[in-house]
Amino acid sequence: MSLLETRSDALRLHEVRKDFGARHALEALSLAIAPGEVYALLGPNGAGKTTALNLILGFLTPESGHIDVAGTRVDRDPLAARAKIAYLPETVMLHPSLSAVENLSYFALLGGRRLDEVQARALLTEAGLQDEAHARRAAGFSKGMRQKVGLAIALAKNAQLLLLDEPTSGLDASAANDLSQGVRAAARRGIAVLMATHDLYRVKDVAHRLGILRAGRLLVERHTDELSATEIEALYLEQLAA
Repeated sequence: MSLLETRSDALRLHEVRKDFGARHALEALSLAIAPGEVYALLGPNGAGKTTALNLILGFLTPESGHIDVAGTRVDRDPLAARAKIAYLPETVMLHPSLSAVENLSYFALLGGRRLDEVQARALLTEAGLQDEAHARRAAGFSKGMRQKVGLAIALAKNAQLLLLDEPTSGLDASAANDLSQGVRAAARRGIAVLMATHDLYRVKDVAHRLGILRAGRLLVERHTDELSATEIEALYLEQLAA
């Protein structure tokens, strides 16, 4: 029995296939992510990244294969599996009339956790939101600020798996860097992170491993500490051109 089969993973996909009519969106996708590991799933539009996230969340059903989230089979108990997941979409929707602290407290309460102001502010700071923005209404927030509140909401859930869908899309360099630091903070808590992204520049600094997906197939996986940022870009272009 291999190490991959015996270790305790926060996420495991085993030969997952998903079709949309005659199109194979995912073909025998297998990957595993350990607690505290950040995994960057790279690929162009249409590669199958968002389909993979929706399958993990239980919003889609695979034709074959199965998915485990921290020991729970998604197909057998999707609600229990989803309870272990925090999801940060590309665009985070907040209540515009509420402050960052109030939004965080509200969404945490929906998830069954009551936060006082000190706890809420600590989570917002950990997610990278500046102190002066904690009491400001979300109506005036930039996309980067909304993403940081969304990350704080994910941290408040005490999830075992964090899913990120193009988290740095549309962010300037400073906001993307702040959000990346927040993602690493989540990993230091022991949260496994699956990040679907186009942002090759951030992969070296944020992810422990990367996988390149094209037309539903995982072409290659590598540890990022084995590659420079330039080599990651070259590997990505080489795989897409093959």
